[in-house]
Amino acid sequence: MDLGLSGRRAAVAAAGSGLGFAAARALAAEGVEVAICGRDRDRLEAAARRLNAEAAAEKVNAEAAAGRVNAEAPGRGVRPIVADVGTPEGAAGFVREAAEALGGVDILVTNAGGPPPGDFDSTPVDAYGPALDLNLMSVVAMCKAAVPEMRERRWGRVVAVTSIAVRQPIPHLILSNTARAGATGFLKTLALEVAADGVTVNSLLPGSHATERLRALTGGDLEGAAAEIPAGRVGDPGDFGALVAFLCSRQAAFVTGCAIPVDGGEYRGLL
Repeated sequence: MDLGLSGRRAAVAAAGSGLGFAAARALAAEGVEVAICGRDRDRLEAAARRLNAEAAAEKVNAEAAAGRVNAEAPGRGVRPIVADVGTPEGAAGFVREAAEALGGVDILVTNAGGPPPGDFDSTPVDAYGPALDLNLMSVVAMCKAAVPEMRERRWGRVVAVTSIAVRQPIPHLILSNTARAGATGFLKTLALEVAADGVTVNSLLPGSHATERLRALTGGDLEGAAAEIPAGRVGDPGDFGALVAFLCSRQAAFVTGCAIPVDGGEYRGLL
């Protein structure tokens, strides 16, 4: 299915690995020009090289299948931008650099790592500020940097990667539960304010996916994590990325203000 995204420009945060990388990959496969960010330059540039190589191979294969040869390189490729979205300043700076590199940002995928684990007793008050910066204020800052121009162009997509914790708090992750719930409230409010301008705002709530974050939290025991999931397995980041791309598509233009669990049935609530 053609998602109508070819030629669009996307800024995908924290995309050196995991769900951010999967989102960037899915968008690049649809012909989107993508800027990705991360804190580790070597890792980020390796991710960009991998994505660019995959896009080039896909284009060559498509041209060959159509009976054409000497295919041109695909667009301007994936652009790596070293940035730390753990602060509002770093988050906004990433979007500004992405817009400069790509000539604008039509699609924003907000994403960041999670704060340290802990419960009420073990988590000091001063740990909440950095967690809010990482998982709430970074989202606000990226949207403030990207959405005004989307509204002017009368087209835009914001997809936030949050957590199933906003529906069903996860034990021993009190910082993440708190900050991501706040981000969800912000995103819903923003969606209502910009819907008439052709801008959609949605969030995806991942459960347990095969990422470094899950491996760190479980000590590498992905089978143990899968035991609590009705689907019987942890999520594939590639499937998650495909859903990000769909929410950015022309087919999803009437979908906004949603917080969608992507968790293999792990969330048990009715609503």
